[in-house]
Amino acid sequence: MNKLSGFFRGVWALYVDGFRQMTWGRVLWAIVLVKLLVMFLVLRVFFFQPALAGMDEHEKQETVGRHLTVPASP
Repeated sequence: MNKLSGFFRGVWALYVDGFRQMTWGRVLWAIVLVKLLVMFLVLRVFFFQPALAGMDEHEKQETVGRHLTVPASP
């Protein structure tokens, strides 16, 4: 167990040291995080609305059952 924890400490130290000495890397990571934020939050709000929103339980059950049993038309 001690050997394994030493391995993880070494890996952690490697990453911490690498991130401390970055110059352009921090800017690139910030760009990546902003892009992920846009993809998962903004696009979901505007384009991926919940399909069953505004329905009561019975309507939701009927809709899901219909989509599971009736084949989609081409």
